[in-house]
Amino acid sequence: MAGLIRREDIDEVRARTRIEDVVAGYVALRPGGVDSQQGLCPFHDEKTPSFHVRPSVGRWHCFGCGEGGDAFSFVEKIEHITFVEAVELLARKANVELHYEGGNREKGPAGPARSRLIDAHRVAVDYYIKALHSPEGEAGRKMLDARGFDAEALRTYSIGYSPNTWDSLLKELRTHGFSEKEIAASGLATQGNRGLYDRFRGRLMWPIYSITGDPIGFGARKLSDDDNGPKYLNTPETPIYKKSQVLYGLNLARKAIATERQVVVVEGYTDVMAAQLAGIPCAVATCGTAFGSDHVKIVRRLLGDGANPAAGLMLSSGRAYGGEVIFTFDGDSAGQKAALKAFQEDQSFAAQTFVAVAQEGMDPCEVRMAYGDEGVREIIAGRRPLFEFAITSTLKGMPLNTAEGRTAGLRAAAPMVASIRDRVLRGEYTRQLAGWLGMDESTVRAAVSGAARHPHHPPFAAADQNEDQAERRATLPPLRTLRDPVERIEREALEILLQLPGFAARAGMDDLPSQTFTLPMHRRIHEAIRAAGGTRCFTDRVNYLQARGSEGQTAERDAAGWYVEQVTEQADSVVSPIITQLAVEDLPESRPDRLSNYVWSISVTLIKQGITRQIADLRSELQRTSSEDEHYGELFARLIELEAQRRACEEQLG
Repeated sequence: MAGLIRREDIDEVRARTRIEDVVAGYVALRPGGVDSQQGLCPFHDEKTPSFHVRPSVGRWHCFGCGEGGDAFSFVEKIEHITFVEAVELLARKANVELHYEGGNREKGPAGPARSRLIDAHRVAVDYYIKALHSPEGEAGRKMLDARGFDAEALRTYSIGYSPNTWDSLLKELRTHGFSEKEIAASGLATQGNRGLYDRFRGRLMWPIYSITGDPIGFGARKLSDDDNGPKYLNTPETPIYKKSQVLYGLNLARKAIATERQVVVVEGYTDVMAAQLAGIPCAVATCGTAFGSDHVKIVRRLLGDGANPAAGLMLSSGRAYGGEVIFTFDGDSAGQKAALKAFQEDQSFAAQTFVAVAQEGMDPCEVRMAYGDEGVREIIAGRRPLFEFAITSTLKGMPLNTAEGRTAGLRAAAPMVASIRDRVLRGEYTRQLAGWLGMDESTVRAAVSGAARHPHHPPFAAADQNEDQAERRATLPPLRTLRDPVERIEREALEILLQLPGFAARAGMDDLPSQTFTLPMHRRIHEAIRAAGGTRCFTDRVNYLQARGSEGQTAERDAAGWYVEQVTEQADSVVSPIITQLAVEDLPESRPDRLSNYVWSISVTLIKQGITRQIADLRSELQRTSSEDEHYGELFARLIELEAQRRACEEQLG
C-alpha cells in the first residue's frame, strides 16, 4: 500500500510556507487592501483582477471563477500534480524532511512522481556540468568563450556538456537509484530496440527550469559537423515538461519582470544569456516552439493587469504605461506573424507590445559580441510599437513612389488600421498611415472606415487564415482536392519527406530551408522534420538496425515508423495529427520503378517555385531602386543569375 506523509510534517511545511511567496512565483500580486493582495487569476482568462490572497490566513480565492484554497491546493492546481507531490515540492523549498507511514511514498496516477523526475534532472544537471569541465568538454568551453561567456556565466546558467556516449548518463542515474521507468519518463533517455540510451550525446546542455526554479528539461546544441542530428535538440514532452508552457530564463527573470513591468522575448538560449548579462534581466525565450497563447497567459500573469485603458502610452521613463512586451527578431514576415498571432485576440496587450530589430539581422548574442553590453541595451531602447512595425513592414514591399504603389499600400494597410479596436489609437495610426503613404488624410480615413465596415478577415490574421482553419480542423484537405499548384507541390514534398525518406535523402531534400514552404502549416511540419534530424535520422536508424542484424527491408520498415515517431515528437498537439495524416495519405505515384523520377521532379519543382518567388521580390526591389544607386548593378546581376537558374530547372523538368 502507498505510504502517507505524516500529518506533523504536512503541518510543518504549511507553517514554513508563506502563501504570498508561493503565488508570487506565478502571478504578479499588488496590494488589494488590508491583509490582501490581488492579481489576474491563473485559472481562468480575465482582464480585471479578481484573484485575492490573504497572507494572514494562508488562503487564496478567485471571485471570478470561484476557485480557492491553501498553498498546497494552489500548487496542485497550477502544476497539475497530486496533493502528495505538492507537499513534497513545497517541503523541498522549505527544507523540511518528510516521513512516510505505511510504506513507500505515494505515486501519482500517471506514473513516476513529479519529484522523482525533477530529482533525475538535478542529477543530470550536476553530471553535465562536471562533464563540461572535463577534457572532453573542451570544444564546448571554447564555443562558449568565443561568444563572450565566462566561467561565472556558465555557473549562473548551469551550462553543461553531454558526453558523446550511449549510456554514461544512464549509468549515473542508475547509480542514484532511479528506475528504468523513471528514466524513460524523464525524457533524459530514448527507448530503443535493445533498451534505453542517452538522448543527448556530444552536445552543450542548457538546463530549462520551471518558473519556481526546478530543472524540468534541457536544450542541447550540437558541437560537431559530424553530428547528423538537428542543431538544437530539446527534451520531448514529459509529465513535467510542456514546451508550450515554458519560457527559458524565466526562473531568473520573473522578479525583474514583475518589478520592471517588462518582458523581452528573444529567440535562443545564448540570446537570453547575452541579454540578461548585458543588463536586460527580464529576457526570456521559448523552447523549440513559437510564442503562443500559453506563453501569453504566463506573461499576463507576471505583468499584472494588462487591460489598463492607458496601455500603450509612453511615460517619461520611456516605458509603456501598464507594462510592455518586446520581441527581438529580424524584420521578416515570419517574425511579424509570430508576434501578431500571439496577441491578435487581446489588443490591450497588442498596444503594449513592441518590436526591437537589430541592424544587419544580428541576434542579441551577436550584438553583444560585436558591440558589447551597451549595444544590446540600445537595441531594446530603440523598440517600436507592434502596430507601427506591422504596418510599415507591410508597406516595405510597395513601390510608394508611384500612384499604383501608394494605392496598393493603402489597400493593404487600411484593414490593419481598421482592426485596431481602440478608437483613439486607430485615429492616430490613420494619420500616421497618411504620412507614410504621402496621401491626403481624408482619403486614408475613408479607406480605413470602409475597411472597418466591410472586414474580410479577423484583425491582423489574414496571413494566418489558412493556419487557423487547419488548427481548428486538425487536418488538411485531401491532396487530390488541391487546385493551387504551389500548395500541391509543397504538400507532395512533405509527404515524400515523411513516406519516402530514403528517396528524399538521395534527392537532397534535407537541404531545403524552411522558407521553401510558404503555407504556415506546411512550414511548421517541415520544421518538425528538421528538428527530428531530417532524413539523416532515418538513414542513421537503418544503419543502426542493420548493424544489429536486421535485414535491409526489415530495417528500413522499422526505421520508417521510428522516424515518423521522432518527427511527431517534435510537433505540438495541432501539428502531430496532421503529420500522421501526411504519413499515410496516398501519393500520386506508387509504381516502384517511377518513384525515383517522381521524387526528383517534385524536388526540382519546389526549388523552381522558390526561385520564382525570389525573382518577383528582386524585380520589385529593382523597381524601387534608382539606376544611379550603387547597388542597382548587383541587384540586376542577381536577377540574371536567378533567371538562369529557373531556366535550368525548366530544362530538367522537360
